[in-house]
Amino acid sequence: FPPAVFPLSCAVQSYSWGKVGLESEVAKLLASSDPLVQIQPDQPYAELWMGAHPRGDAVIRDNRIPQKTLGQWIADNPACLGAKVKDTFQGRLPFLFKVLSVNTALSIQAHPNKELAAKLHAQFPEHYPDANHKPEMAIALTPFEGLCGFRPVEEIVSFLQTVPELRALAGGGGGGSGSDDPRGVSAALRVCFTRLMKSEKKFFVDQLNMLVKRISQEVAEGKDTSGSNGDLLLRLHSQYPGDIGCFTIYFLNLVRLEPGEAMFLGANEPHAYLHGDCVECMACSDNTVRAGLTPKFIDVLTLCEMLNYTPAPSSSKIFPATQSQLDPSVYLYDPPVPDFAIMRIEIPPSIKLYLVSAVDSASILLVIQGTAVGTSTAAASEMTLRRGSVLFISANESISLHLSSPDGMLLLRPCCLL
Repeated sequence: FPPAVFPLSCAVQSYSWGKVGLESEVAKLLASSDPLVQIQPDQPYAELWMGAHPRGDAVIRDNRIPQKTLGQWIADNPACLGAKVKDTFQGRLPFLFKVLSVNTALSIQAHPNKELAAKLHAQFPEHYPDANHKPEMAIALTPFEGLCGFRPVEEIVSFLQTVPELRALAGGGGGGSGSDDPRGVSAALRVCFTRLMKSEKKFFVDQLNMLVKRISQEVAEGKDTSGSNGDLLLRLHSQYPGDIGCFTIYFLNLVRLEPGEAMFLGANEPHAYLHGDCVECMACSDNTVRAGLTPKFIDVLTLCEMLNYTPAPSSSKIFPATQSQLDPSVYLYDPPVPDFAIMRIEIPPSIKLYLVSAVDSASILLVIQGTAVGTSTAAASEMTLRRGSVLFISANESISLHLSSPDGMLLLRPCCLL
């Protein structure tokens, strides 16, 4: 039998928003997994792609395997996915796993559901390259900040009252904040947000400059600018001067995640990552509808049409992990989509032999901390695992870890639990 468990060497994307050199978690993981890697101190290391995406297919690190990449190997050995996964997802790995190291904000964006994705792909294939949905989950590796979902109405109304420049662009908040009919609230929010996002460029740039000037003066005078979300406004404006996205901070929740905390981004949920390091798992798609904080193609009309305008507090955006009944070292993040789930495996220092158990799905194993030697009946030889190591594990295969680190191990393992 060919080996069904093997190490991977993964693709790095150096997008301009990434953290630079060894400030980046991506770079740190690379450097510790492979001592021969030269980290360039002035290059951004934004994303590490662990999967079989054609634009970043992982390379197999096992010279007994004739296929060069994971994508080729899965195509030749589709049974490795697990029977259900193979049938449900047409012989393809249903998820892409990444590490992201974010230095400056990513665009204000949302991902379409399957129905809208099919329509956008048919109409504008150059901007929407496939017909799939793209739900995502982010788990923080370091303190992580992002914008996610619409704020409670009271908060938005308060900003509309406190920030005259916002009021000039978005209007007075159409219907105020009566907590009457939630559909009415969502409709008013849609009107307000769409008016902001579609405002004339020259007009919103003038308003933004006025606002930034006013907040900067208040900061210089030692005043508290939290009522105008001053700190975040100045930070985003310094990264994307004159960008309409700067105003979205008054509509969207600021979500802060501590390491191990997660957020799930379902279809039509507006979001933008701001700063920090995380792992991210997503369905296999490149469909992103953008509307600000970006030099890329923006599609304001589609975005404003598709968004979920349900207001909710930022605390509701944190997605809980549940501890496994069978193995107390395993915490499962199981989002409401079939494409993926993520296991966080925390092996305490007291355990020196640990079994990474078999699941009926192909999975990827990323070592965040700790060292071990891994053995498997499905592997060609024993494998050294250290921080940054990545393994592919075929369905129904297990690995025994012989731990050598004094402080246990932390592993992340995306899979598909149908």
